[in-house]
Amino acid sequence: MRGLKRLRSVQTISAGHALVQNIRRGYYELGIDSNPQLRLAAAFTELAAAV
Repeated sequence: MRGLKRLRSVQTISAGHALVQNIRRGYYELGIDSNPQLRLAAAFTELAAAV
């Protein structure tokens, strides 16, 4: 619990977790053309290329 001492830290972790879960479930068009088990890796590859 060292990193979760402030509310802002908890909000950031929670938002990141929700993003990852939504990508895995296919709610975003990121990585949608890939295998469902590899969707998260493909989505982060697309995000890295966009940034």
